[in-house]
Amino acid sequence: MSTRISADQGFENYRDKPRFGALDGVRFFAIVAVLFHHSPLVGIGADISPLSRRGFLGVDLFFVISGFLITSLLLRERHRKGRISLRGFYWRRALRILPLYLLLVTAIGAYYTFIKQQPGATGTWPFYYLLMMNFISSHLPMLAPTWSLGVEEQYYLIWPLLLVLLPRKALLTLIVGLVLAYAVLLSLPIGQAQWDIGPLSFSLVKAFYPAMLLGSGLAILLNSREGFTLLWGILGQRWSAALFVLFLLAALQFLPLDLHGFPNLVLHLIMAGLIGSLVIREDTLLMPVMSFAPIRRIGVVSYGIYLLHLIALHIATSITARLFGAPENQMPLFLLLYVGLSWLMAEISFRFYETPFLSLRHKPLGVVARDPVEPSREKMPS
Repeated sequence: MSTRISADQGFENYRDKPRFGALDGVRFFAIVAVLFHHSPLVGIGADISPLSRRGFLGVDLFFVISGFLITSLLLRERHRKGRISLRGFYWRRALRILPLYLLLVTAIGAYYTFIKQQPGATGTWPFYYLLMMNFISSHLPMLAPTWSLGVEEQYYLIWPLLLVLLPRKALLTLIVGLVLAYAVLLSLPIGQAQWDIGPLSFSLVKAFYPAMLLGSGLAILLNSREGFTLLWGILGQRWSAALFVLFLLAALQFLPLDLHGFPNLVLHLIMAGLIGSLVIREDTLLMPVMSFAPIRRIGVVSYGIYLLHLIALHIATSITARLFGAPENQMPLFLLLYVGLSWLMAEISFRFYETPFLSLRHKPLGVVARDPVEPSREKMPS
């Protein structure tokens, strides 16, 4: 692709892309941030830089990617076929997310309910099946990462319906209104109030939909020629993605420790800008990194890494503690075990368990997905 192209040429190239390969690279860095956040390294680096305490924001980056991809998928389906099939969408999403999730929840839940007989497990376990994981006040061991799937599944239930029912301008207005209202409310004491009902704790703090809304808004803008042209001047330069990485690092370093409210909005806008700059054209300065085979592969299986990494963390911690007293006493070995096991378990799950379910996407319930042209192979949680 030429490095000097017009917005119209860029739009045609964008619409012709079967998938956005650079996003697997973004997933790699997002999952690395999550792995770092749950490792002993986060404590070691806590006094060095605020960046070391921001690893949890890898999940926010996943949210922006997810909002962008599912909205792009649905808008492109409507462009090709004149309609959006909600049945097809939910079928594909269920096959991507639920098999590994349900296996993990069933195995861990049964272990802590019937074998360990952990207090409160019986009351908490059912809510994982009701997709209310983000509102569970005390998670079963190893299941804490599932909170983000609760956010995504709840979003998936409502957002496709809005895409079907509302016109483009109404959707963009709704996104702006909801995102700003959320930032304002979380800046006030009332926005951080919570209501406890049994094992559940409801609060706006646990509703991370704005990050996904911004990803969806980006997809809506890029899907139209006028919106694409509007963003081209900002996102369409070869150096734009690198610039947004610098913006993101600066924000992570200098924003206040408490990110609730407008600091979170700033971060999510920068993340959306980064995603936009990577999908709007393929020849960015970051593409050699994002397309590096090991990085892309880890991005592809990042969903499994995300769900299984706490099990790997437990195993790695137990082994290094037994051999050396604590992970900190042999950090290289611990990190090798932690990251290696996380990746290995995800690869085994993806190749031998998840892939057979993914192959069913084009079967009867997913008949609308027979067209192979999709904006992503959807290898991640969302």
